[in-house]
Amino acid sequence: MSVPEYTIMTVVGMILVVGLELFVFRSGIFRRAKYWAALSICLVFQCFVDGWLTKLSDPIVIYNPQGLSGIRSPWDIPIEDFGFGFAMITAVLMLWQWRLNRQTVSMSAAGEENT
Repeated sequence: MSVPEYTIMTVVGMILVVGLELFVFRSGIFRRAKYWAALSICLVFQCFVDGWLTKLSDPIVIYNPQGLSGIRSPWDIPIEDFGFGFAMITAVLMLWQWRLNRQTVSMSAAGEENT
């Protein structure tokens, strides 16, 4: 029996991104409705694209089945793809929001010095 590498790496990536948000960057995205709306929109489009790319009836992308958990839903999409998408989208939005937060603080500090 082989280790489902993609499954393990997906879970590690999700935990890492959530941990970075909660304990390091603290950008606050998990408290924002805009984040959840953006994530939902991305995941809906991921369903269409991934569904087309990974459908078992005529796949364009073929995964090594030993690297996956075997759970596929909807349209034969490996469940790991959703975890990977979550981690990737969250990491980008987290870093973007963190940078915006830092710029806002810097601009506020500079404005206070000028008054």
